[in-house]
Amino acid sequence: MLKPSLQLRLGQQLTMTPQLQQAIRLLQLPALELQAHIRELLESNVMLEPVEDNDLAATGSFEAPSPAPDAADFGPEDSDSGTVEVVEDNWADRIGGPGEAPWSGPEDDRQQEFADESGRSLQEHLLSQLELGRLAPRDLAIARAIVDAVNDDGYLTESLDEISAGLRPDIECEAAEVERVLPVVQALDPPGIAARSVAECLELQLLQLDPLTPGYATALAIAREHLALLADRELTLLRRELRVTDEELAAAVALVRSCHPRPGSVVSDVAAEYVVPDVLVRRTGHGWSVEINGATLPRVRLNQGYADLIRGGSGHAGMRAQLQEARWLLRSLEIRHETLVKVARSIVERQTAFLEHGEEQMRPMILKDIAEAIGMHESTISRVTSGKYMHTPRGVFELRYFFSSHVGAADGSETSSTAIRAKIRKLVRDEDPSSPLPDSRIAEILSAEGIPVARRTIAKYREALGIAPSNERRRAATK
Repeated sequence: MLKPSLQLRLGQQLTMTPQLQQAIRLLQLPALELQAHIRELLESNVMLEPVEDNDLAATGSFEAPSPAPDAADFGPEDSDSGTVEVVEDNWADRIGGPGEAPWSGPEDDRQQEFADESGRSLQEHLLSQLELGRLAPRDLAIARAIVDAVNDDGYLTESLDEISAGLRPDIECEAAEVERVLPVVQALDPPGIAARSVAECLELQLLQLDPLTPGYATALAIAREHLALLADRELTLLRRELRVTDEELAAAVALVRSCHPRPGSVVSDVAAEYVVPDVLVRRTGHGWSVEINGATLPRVRLNQGYADLIRGGSGHAGMRAQLQEARWLLRSLEIRHETLVKVARSIVERQTAFLEHGEEQMRPMILKDIAEAIGMHESTISRVTSGKYMHTPRGVFELRYFFSSHVGAADGSETSSTAIRAKIRKLVRDEDPSSPLPDSRIAEILSAEGIPVARRTIAKYREALGIAPSNERRRAATK
């Protein structure tokens, strides 16, 4: 029979303290979510205060980062490309820098300058035009019912009988009356709206062209009767059916293809979302520089006035707790900044060839490589690279874009999967359209360059790039 007993053991255990939990959370937050989180803390913690622009002008502690030059300004002749420097790596000096962050102050309305001002749905866009049409009240009600039956792509989703039935009992009308009002709606902007089929949509757009436009009559005939032949690229049969010359057919096909098959998508009520890069990478006289985007830096500081009021006293327990939380926050933000700089700098050091020459020079890299280089755990690197973006002369990339698997060669060298996809894209772009390269031939070419890739791997990468097989590319080139 077991008896209860007391034992003393020594051991180590990692405790997730509130400070550690906050540091981990801030580390993985993207720039926009970090801004929202800081806004909430500014409202709930009196020990934090935003840094105003006039305070920055008085201290002069910040200099706005220079914009990244164009890719054409960078060449292999510019100084040593292997040097990577960190620009203004003092987070304490940058914390109050002027940025474009929407939470930088109560009077700051810079975010609205970049907002999508349209903000109207397709139905609102059409109804605003109907109000200016001076229609009779009955016709206006029918036109509104037609607009309500238009989907986001701009097509009429209900039959004329269903629209007339939906107007009852307020308005007694037949489908013929709805059909009489339909052209009024179809004449609205964007062209091709309220069509009942793709053929009618294209026809409505073509009818707005000048009848003297080359290929006009042929284009109308294609839209009305021969769209299937055009979709199948049966141009020879299409020319025979229409009895036109190659020049007339080419002009007509160009007109049809210039039409928008989904006119309603031109009008959208979804505001545009912009990617805010966290890191700026640019070429300098000393090599490549890594710089934190000043627009993403938190413009927040400790409210020294409140902190001095509770100093030396024994009360104000709640205020002291908020003071401690504010200090934890500032320290966590500093850790986030330092870690992001280390990771970005290590990435740039390993991907200098990509920055100078493009995707074909992308080196294989995994999270473990960066973790070992800066002495951190892989999970920390994963949090830092999630949702963070880097602005380079070659574009804006998510930090995770620079990580990819590799293919090993017989000589021990490795090639990034990103570089292999770039090589495949280039081979297909430069191939003879009448004799496209099959996957096996692409594999042979890459193997001759020292990159042994199986044919099925080529097929997988080609499909991921959205490139059709060689037989389909040949068929498309001959039609």
